[in-house]
Amino acid sequence: MDYKQSGVDIDAGNETVRRIKGLARTTFTPGVLSSIGSFGGLFRLGSGTRDPVLVSSADGVGTKLKVAFLTGRHDTVGQDLVNHCVNDILVQGALPLFFLDYLATGTLSPEVAGRVVEGVATACRENGCALIGGETAEMPGFYASGEYDIAGFIVGVVEHDRVITGARLRVGDVLIGLRSSGLHTNGYSLARAIVFEHLGLTVDTEVSELGCTIGEELLRIHRSYLPLVRPLLDAGLVKGLAHITGGGITENLPRVLPPGVAAIIDKSTWTPSAVFRFLQRSGGVPDADMYRAFNMGIGMIVGCAPDDQARVLTMLQSAGESRATVVGKIVAGDPGVIYGSL
Repeated sequence: MDYKQSGVDIDAGNETVRRIKGLARTTFTPGVLSSIGSFGGLFRLGSGTRDPVLVSSADGVGTKLKVAFLTGRHDTVGQDLVNHCVNDILVQGALPLFFLDYLATGTLSPEVAGRVVEGVATACRENGCALIGGETAEMPGFYASGEYDIAGFIVGVVEHDRVITGARLRVGDVLIGLRSSGLHTNGYSLARAIVFEHLGLTVDTEVSELGCTIGEELLRIHRSYLPLVRPLLDAGLVKGLAHITGGGITENLPRVLPPGVAAIIDKSTWTPSAVFRFLQRSGGVPDADMYRAFNMGIGMIVGCAPDDQARVLTMLQSAGESRATVVGKIVAGDPGVIYGSL
C-alpha cells in the first residue's frame, strides 16, 4: 500500500500549491520578503512607522461553507474570510499587513482549493493585504466527501497612539450604523434550518422578495469596511468601532463600551435587509433571537463625538455609504445594549 491508496495524494497537493503560488504573488506588497513554499512567511514593517502595534486575529466562515458545498461555488467564501478578518482588526484602528490561510479537506481537489484561494487572493488585493503563506491539509476519513474547512489569520498594524479601544466613548456620543451586504458570515445554522429544513427550499429556489435564488442570497460576500472607515481613522474622528458578527448588535457592541456607559439602539432608525425579514417571518423567530443571531442589516457601528456627527456622515456618503445613519447613542449605565427610542 502506498500513501495515495491510504487517501493522501501528494501530487494533488503539489498541484494545489502550484496554483496557490501564482495567486499569492498577485497580492504581494513591498513588505513581503519570502515566497510561497518557505517554512515561514517574512514581512518587513515599513520605515514610516513610529511606534507600531501589531494587531492579529483568526476566524473562519462557519456553516456558510455548507451553502458553498450545495451550490458548488467556492470563490466567495475566501473573500468572506479575508474581509471578516480585516474588519476584526479594523475596529482597533489597524490596517492589514499580511494574511495566512488554512484549508483542510478529506480528498484534496486542486480545482476546488484553487477557487477558494482565488477568493482569498481577490480580497487580499482589494484590502492591500499580502497573502504570504498558509497550509493545505488532506485528511482522509476526517471530512465528508466534497467538504472542507477554511480558517484565516491576519496581522495588521496601528500606531500606538492611534489604537481604538472604545475607552474614549462618553455619554452623549453618537453611534452610526454602516449597512451590511447580507448575513455576512454569521447566523447560518439558524438560516439553513429555516430555509432548507423548515421551508424545504433548495439553493436554486427563486425568492421573489429577495430578487435572486436563496443560494445567491446566502452567498453574498461579507463586506469589508476598510475603504469607508480608513478616512475616518486618518481624520481622528473615531472613538469606538464594533464589528457586528456572531452575537449581533446585542453581544458585539458591549465589547467596546468602557465601564459606566451603555448604548441605546433605536431599531426604528433603519429597515433590516429583506433577507432578515424573510427569515424572521418564515421561521417565526423572536426579535431578541434575530438581534443576537444576525447583524440585521448593520455590519459595523462607528462611535463618534456629537460635534463630529455631520462630518462623519458626509465623509461616509462621499465614500459611497449613502445609507449610513445614526442608530444609537451612549448613555450612563452598565455596559450593554438597550433597545429603545433615541
